[in-house]
Amino acid sequence: MTDQYLSGLVLTGRRVVVVGGGGVAQRRLPRLLESGAVIDLISPSITPTIEGLLANPSLTWVERGYTSGDLENAWYVVVATDNVAVNDEVSREAEERRIFCVRSDDRSRATAWTPASGQHDNVTIGVLGGGDHRRSAAVRDAILEGLRTGELGARDAAGRRPGVYLVGGGPGDPDLITVRGRRLLAEADVVVADRLAPQQLLDELSPDVELFDAAKLPRGRAAQQEEINRILVERGLEGKVVVRLKGGDPYVFGRGFEEALACAEAGVPWTVVPGITSSISVPAVAGIPVTHRGVTHEFTVVSGHLPPSHPESLVNWDALAQLSGTLVLLMAVENLPAITERLIAAGRPANTPAAAIADGTLPSQHRVTSTLAGIAEAMRAEAVGAPAIVVIGNVVDVGESARSTP
Repeated sequence: MTDQYLSGLVLTGRRVVVVGGGGVAQRRLPRLLESGAVIDLISPSITPTIEGLLANPSLTWVERGYTSGDLENAWYVVVATDNVAVNDEVSREAEERRIFCVRSDDRSRATAWTPASGQHDNVTIGVLGGGDHRRSAAVRDAILEGLRTGELGARDAAGRRPGVYLVGGGPGDPDLITVRGRRLLAEADVVVADRLAPQQLLDELSPDVELFDAAKLPRGRAAQQEEINRILVERGLEGKVVVRLKGGDPYVFGRGFEEALACAEAGVPWTVVPGITSSISVPAVAGIPVTHRGVTHEFTVVSGHLPPSHPESLVNWDALAQLSGTLVLLMAVENLPAITERLIAAGRPANTPAAAIADGTLPSQHRVTSTLAGIAEAMRAEAVGAPAIVVIGNVVDVGESARSTP
């Protein structure tokens, strides 16, 4: 076997070409984007989650198949199609141009291998296990856990228990998933992941893990809940370790208990692994406490996916307007003008402080502050879109006072 020379590539501002728009590309793109690379993704089609990543200006989708010359000025190439002839053609051009090339289908014909990688603080771990991907992932996880706890040692993976695990991935930052959630991802045979789940964690999965894209893009393609339930039950009955990876917490507007009921009815063992909900963590990271002594004695978390006038809305907006505490709105970007208008009409003061936080806990996090009457327009003016958390209440001013303290 050929020995590999493990090195860290500095890709900031450099062109990287990814050929293929399926699951492998979906796993690799988040870390490539984190590295600062300028990426051209060449593929006739892409997954819904990759479609969501196109909001990043460093990623460009070239909507066609690969053609000769596509690697010009590239520094690094990832080949991730299911067509061997195309993969061979890309590899040949990469070899001719002396560009390191990773292949998802045949590592023996590649000039670079992707290690099992992870990060803790400013430490990046990369492990090559000679082709044994589960071993690479296990060693990486043991090192990362040792860094987190202060003890370095091998992780015991002998206790794998088949079943469905409803795992909350936290608000977005991959470091904010629970230790148990991360362990389960390392042990998984199947991962069913939402778009709002921490996408960088998917790059840490073993290549033989079956990844099901359950992304629900706003006004885009969606995996129906019935299909998600079917996959969970079917793979669970096959005796596999199935991780249902969600953003935030599985039971906070995540339909987690619907999936638990489907498993229970089918006789599939299931376990919930709670996650950090974005309704509390995103305001906190943005400097806004949802409660504060002498300011508020309650906070209310509300789904804004339906406007107040919708016949299927279960929210008593008029009652909410009478509360003096903190109001946290999830999934409310599209309906925010109607929501704020209803709250004001029902008695909530128009000058109540308000803030919106987009991409909470991620490097692209952006915060906008205004009043209840002005927050929707402020978001529009600064192009703040989904996913975003809206906070209404005097705690916003509390956060502002802390931000202005020297």
